[in-house]
Amino acid sequence: MDTAYNKYGFYFLMGVLLIASLWIVYLMTVRHSIDLGEMEDTGPEEEQKFSPEELKQPWISTEALLAHGQKIYKAQCALCHGPKGLGDGSPGLVPPPRNLVEGNWKLGGSARELFITLQKGIEGTSMVTFKHLPVLDRWTLVHYIHSITKNKVTDDPKELEEFAKTAL
Repeated sequence: MDTAYNKYGFYFLMGVLLIASLWIVYLMTVRHSIDLGEMEDTGPEEEQKFSPEELKQPWISTEALLAHGQKIYKAQCALCHGPKGLGDGSPGLVPPPRNLVEGNWKLGGSARELFITLQKGIEGTSMVTFKHLPVLDRWTLVHYIHSITKNKVTDDPKELEEFAKTAL
């Protein structure tokens, strides 16, 4: 009797491994959700590309900050939100990831509100906190998201500056 349980346990384990392997192959070939070639190192040396003004005022969008935000997006966000931000990255998430191009923001789409969402995540969803990312990277993500969305929210520059001074 023990032999039968071991045999079925072995078959079950092999089945799980086969399904997991097929899922990875599917994501890499059909869905193109995982492309390790797109993930670039974004180490501390990246910050040297920014001007002193950009480092002092990262809430003000520039081409360099936007380009950096796109790199961070590909490495941190594209798996769930999809390579173009259409919410088509990881199937099966409940609720599905937001379509960033359409916007329709749950917690608001201003730069301040997007930064807070990146900082805290959204409870009850698969949107986790990205507080582990440096503040500069979170600001560059906000700039990139604003660049791809149709549903832009205009910020009051003075209010945004005041918020940015306290944003951690």
